[in-house]
Amino acid sequence: MPYEVYIDDMLLPIPPQKIPIKYPGQNETATLINGEEINITRPPGLAEISIDVVLPQMDYPCAMWDGSVEDAEEFISRLQDLKESGDTFEFIVIRDSFDTNMDVTLEDYKVSDDVKEGLDLVVSITMKEARHYGTKIMNFAIVPEQPIPAAASPEPERPAARPQVKTYTVKSGDCL
Repeated sequence: MPYEVYIDDMLLPIPPQKIPIKYPGQNETATLINGEEINITRPPGLAEISIDVVLPQMDYPCAMWDGSVEDAEEFISRLQDLKESGDTFEFIVIRDSFDTNMDVTLEDYKVSDDVKEGLDLVVSITMKEARHYGTKIMNFAIVPEQPIPAAASPEPERPAARPQVKTYTVKSGDCL
């Protein structure tokens, strides 16, 4: 198998053909008074994952059952439990090159019983990234106030009154 896909701790027996992960942008545009348009960047939105899972009703050589679920009925029952609880769970894709591991919530799922698939069920699953948040508690140590050191030598203050203007009358023969 090129990769293994886990939803919660359930290994998908047949990996989906494609795993699109959409990272929506939340940027906004604004028009200025002079008519120019600018882009106001925002952090990206929550990732959305939509996959179609084939749940075999027969033993196929390509299907991997690791014992996490026994059959399609148990898989759908576990999906219903995830939907009702609203809890976050892990979505894991194990590949040869790199892995994907995200905490997600189950948004929607749809079970299809199609004649083209034979006895197998196709479950369309939509998940959304879950970011953990909460109040952070910080402890601050209060340091006692220390005296501010005085300046080394303060500048002498100027007298407020203007000094008396002395006058001198130049006489002939004076020089500098």
